[in-house]
Amino acid sequence: MHGWRHQRRRGLRTWIIMMIRRTPRNGAEMMTEIETMTRGWWRPSPGSVYPILDELAKDGLIKKREDGRYELTDRGRESIEWPFGAPSPRPQSLDEMLNEVSGIISYLEDLDKSDKPQLEPHKERMRGIANRLAELTR
Repeated sequence: MHGWRHQRRRGLRTWIIMMIRRTPRNGAEMMTEIETMTRGWWRPSPGSVYPILDELAKDGLIKKREDGRYELTDRGRESIEWPFGAPSPRPQSLDEMLNEVSGIISYLEDLDKSDKPQLEPHKERMRGIANRLAELTR
């Protein structure tokens, strides 16, 4: 099972680059497009998509525009042919879990900009989660 997750993540990085190559997108749009392309078979989680976007940005291959969409940098366009390496398999650390939470928050921020009504029924629950997190940081 771990090997499947590893391959799926590796493939997701490639899909993200190829989608951004065609046209700038935000993370939520990418997730929806992948779900559409797989005919509902797979929708990557925000905890998968946003950490990859962060990695690609740190590597200088993409950049986030003011509208929240990502686009390839010159370096990204030049290196589109390089083989996409996979992350080394290891148990999920607290740091990785926090990256996942950060990715989910980025997804919710994208929804707030592009599909606000989808968030409305969940606002109270989100407030409860925010309060729990606030308690942990005191």
